Amino acid sequence: MNTALLLSALTLAVATLAGCAAGPDYRKPQVDMPPSWQPEAPWRQSRPDDAQLRGPWWQRFGDAQLNALQEKAMAGNQTLAIAAARLSQARATAGIADAATVPQVNLGARAQRGRISANRPLTNYNSPNYATVQNDFALGLNVSYEADLFGRVQRAVEGAQASAQQSAADFENTRLLLSADLASNYFNLRELDLEMDVLTRSIALQRRALDLATSRHDLGASSGLDVAQQQALLDNTLTQVDVLRRQRGQYEHAIATLTGTPAPLFSLAPSLAAINLPQVPLGVPSDVLERRPDIASAERAMAAANAQVGVASAAFYPSFMLAPSYGVDSRNWGALFNAPSVLWSLGVSATQSLFDGGRLRAGVDFARGNYEATVAGYKRTVLTAMQEVEDGITGIAALDRAYAQSQSAIRSASRVLDIANSRYEGGVATYLEVITAQQTLLSNERQSAQLMGQRLLTSVFLIKALGGDWQERGMAGEAPAVGDAAQPSARPAS
Repeated sequence: MNTALLLSALTLAVATLAGCAAGPDYRKPQVDMPPSWQPEAPWRQSRPDDAQLRGPWWQRFGDAQLNALQEKAMAGNQTLAIAAARLSQARATAGIADAATVPQVNLGARAQRGRISANRPLTNYNSPNYATVQNDFALGLNVSYEADLFGRVQRAVEGAQASAQQSAADFENTRLLLSADLASNYFNLRELDLEMDVLTRSIALQRRALDLATSRHDLGASSGLDVAQQQALLDNTLTQVDVLRRQRGQYEHAIATLTGTPAPLFSLAPSLAAINLPQVPLGVPSDVLERRPDIASAERAMAAANAQVGVASAAFYPSFMLAPSYGVDSRNWGALFNAPSVLWSLGVSATQSLFDGGRLRAGVDFARGNYEATVAGYKRTVLTAMQEVEDGITGIAALDRAYAQSQSAIRSASRVLDIANSRYEGGVATYLEVITAQQTLLSNERQSAQLMGQRLLTSVFLIKALGGDWQERGMAGEAPAVGDAAQPSARPAS
């Protein structure tokens, strides 16, 4: 009866103190957030939801080839496979930590036959030892449970769960970075396709001009200098084609690696299909805290580090282990389950550190230092996110204006080339004017293609900075999103 009362009292004490946990409770630190971005019209705001799934944002560009490559990358990229394996490990670790909150029950069995030495040390001088050969059969049930009076186990579970959530956020961040990296390489490749198309058309124009200069020279209407100048311009343009082909091959090889394909087995045919800029809603700055997986990862790292402070602090307090057991033991198999063969034990063991030379205090200081580092890392991640979004906003606005101006420059350069050709054919101008006009038109068309590629890349950069995809929610009276004023074509005007 006394034993039962003692066990009941101990259980009540465990239940009473289990809610007490060493170390500070986790509280997410506050970060000063601006009330709004500084966009230029026609940006609009969104209503992001932190619980939404981050869908295939790349589909908003309307490129079927890009969509297929993204699906292939999600299935075959090895960096993403590593992140998935790390997530599985973190979840398993959380499961291991959570298992410490419940008693561990083990069943043991033993069956052996052995001889006891007659020359073993005596336990009593009046009782000599004898050699004995006998059987030993045992079956026992053992229970082990740490009474978490000071919250060590609780903090360890909190830390493991936060680490698992951090790994989940890291996995989502890896997916986002992978999709953005693939889209960036793809759009760089398509921008080079546009430039090569410009060069191809320029080469055709320059060949016709070379034929004209050659004909006029053969008729004696012009000097050989005109032919030589036009030939030099054509040779220079042909050289640029080879340079662009090399650059395109590098982007093609990068896409192959991202999709998990050996580079020698991968190729993408040139394409001039139109690629639309998506309408990217901004929302307010605080939405980025909910949408970006890298910020979520940094916040969960703080929670895990805070829990480790509690684990280190709990080491100052005694630990209590409950280890009751029940079983049977007999030298005869037939009598194993008889009442005299029963054995059991009830008890508790406690361990308290009395002197450790400052080891426990150093452990707490180390854990607190790690926590402060994660707080600084979290704030740095948030500040970087603010910078990236603002860069994307101002970048797209500036590039939109530059692209529109480049179209006007192409039209002007085309008129200048027509006038220069007419003046040369009429004999009132030198061929240098034609050469200059051709070079200006080529430069303007290539610049327009480059600006188109930069607009696509900046859109990808902004989507990544905002945390990925968003939900479409029609709101009455909204200002149009970027791209409403003029949907661009992938091929610049000429």
